[in-house]
Amino acid sequence: MKVNTTHPAAGIIAILLILALSAGCTSPAPGGNETPTGTATTAPAGGANVLRIATTTSLENAGLLAELERVYENETGVDLQFIAQGTGQSIDSARRGDVDMVLVHAPALEQQFVDDGYGINPRCIAYNYFIIVGPASDPAGIANMSPVEAFQTLYAAGTNETAGVAFVSRGDNSGTHAQERALWEQAGYNYTQEIRDSGAWYVEAGKGMGDTLILANEQQAYTLSDEGTYLSFADRLDLVPVVAEGAELLNRYSAIAVNPEMHPDVNAEGAADFINWLISDEAKQMIGEFGTEEFGKPLFTPLYAPECTEPPFNCTCAEPVPVTA
Repeated sequence: MKVNTTHPAAGIIAILLILALSAGCTSPAPGGNETPTGTATTAPAGGANVLRIATTTSLENAGLLAELERVYENETGVDLQFIAQGTGQSIDSARRGDVDMVLVHAPALEQQFVDDGYGINPRCIAYNYFIIVGPASDPAGIANMSPVEAFQTLYAAGTNETAGVAFVSRGDNSGTHAQERALWEQAGYNYTQEIRDSGAWYVEAGKGMGDTLILANEQQAYTLSDEGTYLSFADRLDLVPVVAEGAELLNRYSAIAVNPEMHPDVNAEGAADFINWLISDEAKQMIGEFGTEEFGKPLFTPLYAPECTEPPFNCTCAEPVPVTA
């Protein structure tokens, strides 16, 4: 560009134009702080007024999480941020320090989490039961069997290609999926070698409980569900409870904090406060009444001492968690 400098004003204007063009052509340096429009950044766990909780989809599907959030946030001003996923995924998130605590329902996975040093201060809070649901016509003929007998009969019918017999599994390493695998083992089968890939009758959904129920309904198949989620979805389903009794169907829920010695940035104090609230009489009463008005029965039964310390629960439900600032 040739600049006419014979007139002072013209020279000044030209210089300003050159500077403007140069600024417009400048690109941000690599690694700069600019964030693309629409890109969210994730703050680390541990904010004093934010509590991140990885939890099972069954508590979300049943509606209990929303009620806990409403009451606790109104009382304390703490922002509860729930991440609903399978129990296995929730515990993995906690191992990485991505959350401050977990609300889950797979005792064996929970114990391993604590034994490995990542989880502290476990407290069981409530229970309900798993149920096997399926078509009202019950093509496998498992109605009122024990859970183990029902799984043995389902396997025989499915592998023999009995008309109308199919089973939809969560298939997502959730607490429900862990319970299903345990039932197959108790029925005498190796889950990996004999159940998975055993034929078109057995389908792994890889989804949360609500979505799995919807898929099973579409295929008119059997599935294992927690009772709370089934009841909250019942008006959308043709499936009915087929097997609903048996000690093997116990479904216990627990809260566990992430160990700050493993992840110093977690909100350990907030986790302790929330766990102590969950085991308080106020919260237990709320949990014990939840669902009664809508479904005619509570979806969860709160745990109290000394019942929780005895079989089949064998857990701590009343001892306060130490709170350290």
